[in-house]
Parts: sequence; structure tokens; C-alpha cells
Amino acid sequence: MRLKAQRVRRRTETNDERDSSPDPLHHSPSPFEDITLLRSDWSSWTQSASVPMQSTITGEFEFEDHPEFTPNKSPAEILREGAFGGSYFRPYKSRVLGITIDDDWKELPASWLEGLDVSKFITSPRYDPDVNKYKVSCGQSIEEWEAAGWIEHRFDVRGWFQWYCRFFQGRRCEDDERQIGRWRKCVGETGRWRRILLKKYVSMSIRDVADEGRDEDGADVSPAVHQTCHHWAYEVRQDALDRWWAEGR
Repeated sequence: MRLKAQRVRRRTETNDERDSSPDPLHHSPSPFEDITLLRSDWSSWTQSASVPMQSTITGEFEFEDHPEFTPNKSPAEILREGAFGGSYFRPYKSRVLGITIDDDWKELPASWLEGLDVSKFITSPRYDPDVNKYKVSCGQSIEEWEAAGWIEHRFDVRGWFQWYCRFFQGRRCEDDERQIGRWRKCVGETGRWRRILLKKYVSMSIRDVADEGRDEDGADVSPAVHQTCHHWAYEVRQDALDRWWAEGR
């Protein structure tokens, strides 16, 4: 798939979080008395599940204890291919906790970061759409996610993707069902953004994912929706497109 250098300088309305959780957590100000203990809990978890296997047929990752959760992009792939404008793990001041969160990117496995420019792809203080795989800006900031109540501070102070990084490595916690439910609403079998993207392929009469933007004048299928799905660990594969053409689902 050829990707054009088309860019959208402002955040688009295809936000990663906005439509994914109808029941925000609504944290009260400063709900935690012992911030030091809370910080320790974020990184003191132990692996309690095996890392997933990847299907050689569908490319989906298979979690034995959560068969309903079938992303087809690993956290390492998401970071390496370009996501969140390179700024997901930048330092940020939590208004709920009253502290600055930084350096938590260092818990990521070294193999995920090998050869990667951390300052550009991981901790950039500025959101850079050119870093993203689809060269567009989409989604809301972590500060906005926190204000909306989408972050469960007891487990993952940065929200969905941090949860996914830890879940992928075998951590299990009380927030798993909520996060998996949000993933399913976004890019699961009947997820909103997955359906929107597949419908766009059909509306543009594209039957093969390899044909998207092949010619110089060829159209790309909604880079903003592609990037949103990529943030949620999903990429359109040929089997899904074939099924949509045949069955509309």
C-alpha cells in the first residue's frame, strides 16, 4: 500500500477515544492519598498470562483467556510504524493526581525500542503528524482523555495504549474488561471505526487492499480513519475486506 504525504494539521474528528466509552469514570479530584504507592503499583505488576500467539491465517493475536480480543497489530508494531504523533509517552502533568508523569516509557521491552529514535517516536514533546503511519493527525491528547474520565489511574495513567502494552506482556487487572469492551466498540467485529473504514473501501470500489493508492492519482481510503484504527491495534486485512464485499459485515 502506497501512502501519500497528505497531512491534516489539526486534529480530525475521528478521535481515538471520543466514541469508544459511553460511561466515563468521572474521577473526583485527587482520589489517591498515597501517590508514591500508586506509582509503585504501576510498574510492580507480575506476568500472570502467557504472551499471545499470532494466527498465521488471519494475523490476529490470540489471547487464551480473552478470545474475544483479537487485535492484529502488536504494541511494538504500532510504535515502530508511527502512532500518536510520536508523543504518547511525553511528560505530562496529571490534573487528577497533581504530579508529572514521565519516564514510564522505560518499562517497555528493549526489543520494542531497538533501533527506534525514542525522542521522535516515543517521547516527542510535540505531536508530529509526519511521524504517524498515515501522515495525519487524529485523536485527543492525554489531558483530554483524563478530563473526559477515560483513564483509570489505578492501573494505566496514560490510558488505552499503555494498558495494551502491559496486557500484551501478560499483566491482568481489574480494568481488562472495560478496555477490551472499548476496543470491541472501536475496531472489533462490529466496531464503529472498523465498519466505517470497510464501508469506505466499498464506496470507492476498492476490492484489494494492495490496490489502495497504487497509482499516482489513486485515492487513499481515509488516512484519518486508518490512523485511528491503527491506534486501536487494527489494520484492514484482505480477508476482512473480502467478507465485507460478500456479506456487508
